Amino acid sequence: MAMASDKRPIIKLKSSAGTGYTYVTTKNRINDRERIELKKYDPVARKHVTFKEER
Repeated sequence: MAMASDKRPIIKLKSSAGTGYTYVTTKNRINDRERIELKKYDPVARKHVTFKEER
């Protein structure tokens, strides 16, 4: 996989369930200026929760 450019920075998505579980992904800074929130599976909490971008 190629290194992420300035237009697609690597970000961490942290679980809002307080388990400390994180996903690592990239985002398009041109289309998504603000912090993103995605609903993903947290294996520690064993359910889908909101993951918020942390910087």
